[in-house]
Amino acid sequence: MRWSEIPGDAKAYILYHTLISPGLIVWILFPLYLLETGYSVLEVGAFFTAVNILAIPLTYLFGRLFNRWDIKKGLIAIDVLDGVAYVLYGLAKGAIAPLMLFAGRTIEKLSTMLYPLYRAYEQIIYPEERYEEIFAWHLRLPEISRLLTFPVMGYVLGYVYPGPESYRWAFILFGLFSAVTVTYIWRFLPSVGKEERITPEGFTFKVGEFRLLIVFETFITLAWALAPEMVLINYVVFVLHKTVFEVTLVAVASGLASILGTYASERVPKGKGFQALGVGMGINALYTLVMALSPPLCIVLLVYALGDFGSSLGFPFYRSWMFRLIPKEKASEFHAAISSYRKVLGMFTPLVAGGLAGVRATLPYAASLAFFVLAGMMFAVLSRKERNFRSPAPP
Repeated sequence: MRWSEIPGDAKAYILYHTLISPGLIVWILFPLYLLETGYSVLEVGAFFTAVNILAIPLTYLFGRLFNRWDIKKGLIAIDVLDGVAYVLYGLAKGAIAPLMLFAGRTIEKLSTMLYPLYRAYEQIIYPEERYEEIFAWHLRLPEISRLLTFPVMGYVLGYVYPGPESYRWAFILFGLFSAVTVTYIWRFLPSVGKEERITPEGFTFKVGEFRLLIVFETFITLAWALAPEMVLINYVVFVLHKTVFEVTLVAVASGLASILGTYASERVPKGKGFQALGVGMGINALYTLVMALSPPLCIVLLVYALGDFGSSLGFPFYRSWMFRLIPKEKASEFHAAISSYRKVLGMFTPLVAGGLAGVRATLPYAASLAFFVLAGMMFAVLSRKERNFRSPAPP
């Protein structure tokens, strides 16, 4: 699918994600900031777990409310909350630093409660018959944005102006940049209220198939949650004795592979979505297996790239499968319910991951491996029973 063939509203939304992608470096800088200011990896895991507990019930409540409210306003709220949180991170100094950090993380968690609105918004504004092709672009352009910006920011913060003080200034700058992204949403993204969410005639809610989706969500959530970003950061910076620049190089390698994965996904034959998902999970299992063996940096770059290739290969088919199982008029509620379920599963995984990493820096990847294997096996079985299930590809 060519960029020119994508509807204007979908283009504007993809460009929004391209605009905010450089700010995702905060997800690397924040745990690194905690580690470099004296917190152990176990304490960082416990910190994230404490904040996660606050987020579970409100996620579903917000999703249900946005069945009636304009989802665009929820997207604005996400960027406002993130902006405030990042500024608080930047101002966390001295005796009040722990309080500021906890307040900032709590506010950022409030914004993540609204993240299901992204998926609900996509389900509504992306044409249903072109989900797979559009999701290839949805992944591709933001990855290109990260590819161009992460190495520069990583080099500056890793070698030119290294250390926590520079990270604080970065937090503040990204916090203030939210004013730009909020303006973009208000000006260029269409409103999506109740009247825009009409489920197509003939839609039937498939209980059995939706249960399979939840099983996969269980496997994949635990697989990623048991080897979070902080595990990579701890390994690269404190075991391999590198800097944030090398961490961003991992992100760049992953981004390149992810872009290649989007092109590979476009070449998967129609009706072969489950096979693509199974292959993607198998590739991710290989990535975690190698990481569990404590490889040198050059191998870390290679296997993280391999893992992101696998994820990008299967992502358009998984998201399309999910969207075709959920009625549009309750999209925000369903996506919020799934997100709340993920949060329940991940409530203590940061603490578990931190504890495992405290024993051996790459041990969390071994735990992650088991769930990627289960996910891959699930789709290997489903691909043999495609007559009984709607394959995640257009009819």
